[in-house]
Amino acid sequence: MFGLMQDRPLLISSLLTHAERYHPASEIVSVPCEGPVVRTDWAGIARRARQMAQALQRMGVKPGDRVATLAWNTHRHLELYYAVAGIGAVLHTVNPRLYPEQIDYILNHGGAEVLLFDLPFLPLVDAQMDKLPTLRHAVVMTDAAHMPAGRDDLVCYETVLAAEDGALVWPSFDERQASGLCYTSGTTGNPKGVLYSHRSTVLHAFLCCAADGLHLSRADATLLAVPLFHVNAWGIPYASAMCGAKLVLPGLKLDGQSLYDLARAEGCTLSLGVPTVWIGLFKYLDEAGIDPATLPFERVLIGGSAAPRALLRRFHEAGVHAFQAWGMSETSPVATVATLLPHQQALGLDGKLDVLTRQGRAMFGVELKIVGEDGQELPQDGSASGELKVRGPWVTSGYYGGVGGQVLDADGWFATGDVARIDTEGFVTLTDRAKDVIKSGGEWISSIDLENAALGHPAVEAAAVIGVYHEKWQERPLMLVVRKRDTAPEPAEIRAVLEDKVAHWWLPDAIVFVDSLPLTATGKLDKKAMRAVWKDYLATA
Repeated sequence: MFGLMQDRPLLISSLLTHAERYHPASEIVSVPCEGPVVRTDWAGIARRARQMAQALQRMGVKPGDRVATLAWNTHRHLELYYAVAGIGAVLHTVNPRLYPEQIDYILNHGGAEVLLFDLPFLPLVDAQMDKLPTLRHAVVMTDAAHMPAGRDDLVCYETVLAAEDGALVWPSFDERQASGLCYTSGTTGNPKGVLYSHRSTVLHAFLCCAADGLHLSRADATLLAVPLFHVNAWGIPYASAMCGAKLVLPGLKLDGQSLYDLARAEGCTLSLGVPTVWIGLFKYLDEAGIDPATLPFERVLIGGSAAPRALLRRFHEAGVHAFQAWGMSETSPVATVATLLPHQQALGLDGKLDVLTRQGRAMFGVELKIVGEDGQELPQDGSASGELKVRGPWVTSGYYGGVGGQVLDADGWFATGDVARIDTEGFVTLTDRAKDVIKSGGEWISSIDLENAALGHPAVEAAAVIGVYHEKWQERPLMLVVRKRDTAPEPAEIRAVLEDKVAHWWLPDAIVFVDSLPLTATGKLDKKAMRAVWKDYLATA
């Protein structure tokens, strides 16, 4: 016997309709590429999203068509999140930080017929135009006053939007229909497309608004320092509409000073970003002599890669509750959140940091397990380490276009490529990416633990550990360190910081100072590039 409940589809357009009706005056603050701050609200975003949806339909966009973007965090990009998905098309956000060859591959593989882009990306788009056979319209996300002169081949966003009346009624369709397409960063071969559905996206938004999730609410003003092209900005554009939160969109300015000034001006209570963003923020505060206690945030979510303990400590000492979440493009992305349990609330700062340096516990709907090299499940006892597998209603079942073939095992588990431990309370601790793990004499060494320990030295700005060739042990750890300005620590000083935090045989065979560390397009340490340069260092040193 079935229950007698209505079956209404979970559609992304319903989030915007809700925000317009119940939170119309909640602010959206945008820093567009042209300059002056734009202030609107959820009612304004909803009206303009309907107008843009009509404009896209006039361009011939149909359900299932891909509409690509090369854009920063602005009100226009937010409008497209709803305009595209709302008419049943697929929003294909492209990371402009990728190599041109990767962008070319992604745009062609996605097969977008319309490309919308911010004005600073015009040279990039011009270089790609003759390589995109499916592209019919190129739209510059600007107004008529800033349009490039003499470019009849380009369409002005504000011009086509203003020509529509916004009287569109959002269509209803199957909630399993595709809504968004994001590509992985492609650090091991070509990027792979993850295709989200309306259902998965709305369910993920509930997680973001849950008290044990990201606890986003109407009371929040969120500085979105994670790009809208990075895994749907971790679901915040959708969750903010669900709960009516204020959104602050910083555009292309993600440097420490710009984020600090904007957060203070707008009274931001929450922000989200990768560790490199927050390291840059504290670098600015230190060099400018600004007390971190002046940060307005109540909470900061750190994701994308493991958060260093020293970074978490700096936030907490400034009165900001910094915490981690773990996920990936393939998990929409949030799968686990590091929320303190009731018995951990009374811990001192060091005790709380012991918990918050982990990647958190699975949210309802997400199942996790770790497996050994033989594929057998390992105990969740906090000591066994294996590859992390995941399944759930917002976890991918395959890559767009069938790339990579079957990615789920017989029981529906997706192999994440992360190596982790899970303790008896369900807290996940990442120890490495499987491709980055250091295997020395048959035993694993965690590069993440070594990096986080090194960042505890006050003169260390950044650190990376990679496995390099060793004649006897096959691999040994090499540590690369960026020193803070006007400091000159010796390798022995950094080694001394490590000695009481990790096993002796984990200690790096060499510590090398460098001016900078290469990053991927999503702001993570690019260890593939580092290994290519340093792989024979111990053999030739």
